[in-house]
Amino acid sequence: MAKYENLNRIFVGGEWRQGSGDTLTNICPWDESTIFEMPAATQDDVNEAYEKAAEAQVEWGAMPPSARAATMVKIAEVMDARKDEIAEWIVREVGGTKVKAALEMMLCTDFARKGGVWPFMVEGAIMPEDIPGKESRVYRQPAGVVALISPWNFPLQLTARSLFPALSLGNAVVIKPASDSIVTGGTIFAAVCEEAGLPEGLVSVLPGSGSDIGDALISHDIPSVVSFTGSTKVGRGVGKAALDANLIKPVELELGGNSPIVVLDDADLDYAVEASVWGKFMHQGQICMIANRIIVEDGLYDRFVEAFVERVKKLPVGERDNPECFIGPIVNRDQFDSITDLIARAKDQGGTCALGGESDGLVIPPHIFTDLDDDNCLNKTEIFGPVAPIARARDADDAVRMANDTTYGLSAAVFSEDEGRALKVAKRIQSGVCHINDQPVNDSPFSPFGGVKNSGIGRFNGHWAIEAFTTTRWISVQHEKRDFFFSADDV
Repeated sequence: MAKYENLNRIFVGGEWRQGSGDTLTNICPWDESTIFEMPAATQDDVNEAYEKAAEAQVEWGAMPPSARAATMVKIAEVMDARKDEIAEWIVREVGGTKVKAALEMMLCTDFARKGGVWPFMVEGAIMPEDIPGKESRVYRQPAGVVALISPWNFPLQLTARSLFPALSLGNAVVIKPASDSIVTGGTIFAAVCEEAGLPEGLVSVLPGSGSDIGDALISHDIPSVVSFTGSTKVGRGVGKAALDANLIKPVELELGGNSPIVVLDDADLDYAVEASVWGKFMHQGQICMIANRIIVEDGLYDRFVEAFVERVKKLPVGERDNPECFIGPIVNRDQFDSITDLIARAKDQGGTCALGGESDGLVIPPHIFTDLDDDNCLNKTEIFGPVAPIARARDADDAVRMANDTTYGLSAAVFSEDEGRALKVAKRIQSGVCHINDQPVNDSPFSPFGGVKNSGIGRFNGHWAIEAFTTTRWISVQHEKRDFFFSADDV
């Protein structure tokens, strides 16, 4: 089986071709070498992709559920057959470790398989009516064409999370991947869908900067839904553009996070440490739902910090070919500079660096901070790097206060051997997702994922994906003639 080619091109209406926009440079974070350069898509490409998508969607949306389900299963089979090739791209393009690549492939392939289920989950309804002879029907129909703007950090999974449900529910999709993940968030899906036999035009992929084609993708009259995963700052612009468009369209926004892990004083120490290390440092902390802060109740704090530091010291760092390596490089130089600046500021603001080290290229070794004031930059900023602030809480109430002291509300976790106590705390944390006795990096095809406050709008997965990527229509049938004119005295 030959490896995919043409992944450094745009894909429009079933055709691989060179773009004509500004040059995009794809960089490998492990050594900052150039993987490839390519001309970006333009607004003309956006227009053509949407027109082809609208044409293809009509027939695709009219297909019986079993036909769409079979195609989605074929996508899963293609991805499974090419898992090593795709995983290699995750390592190469976004600096993933082999552990991270394997996890992301597992999650993404699972979503593809579940694509065979979504077509059979769509339900209509017959509503009660007081008007004699009237039958009120509620239909769920495909939204039409979906604009999908995907991020660079978990690009395969976070593209698949919208792409696969949208396709399985009868929509066409136009993808704009992040410039740091052109392949893993974009063109690899074009190649997979092409190999799986999807109709031409149903999926297009347009690499390009948001400043060049972002507004055109969102404000175009054809797309009915915009799905965006990324920063809160950019997400605000996406939401505004969708409302200001000539045709207003709904948005699904999964944005930034400042997710806490709360460790209560009756938690299993060893287990809480193990989970917290994984949930803080997976993919160098570059995950929207990663543990940004760890909050430990006073009675367990000192022992937790000591055990956490010792466990983190054992993590393999910067070893690209090591299948157990856990800490790889930061995705690009700008992101690297942002994280190193945060580390310096945290020290200047009085934080104690309990573990640190010198960087090697774009690889930042894991850092651990203690003795932080509430307003320390590490507590207030989405770090997106391998830096763990550990805060001391007086008691459970103080832990909840600290957990909620943020404008974000994506994911969270609570550790306690008393599940009832943990549940009471979990219900008080302001987040869209909270896991008891598990770390916060979890996704599931049929469980609702999304945030509150500045972490987003809408929910992904399961029935919530059906709400996102279909439209509800009320169609009534008057089976017998009715009187339209009546006297006001009769009312």
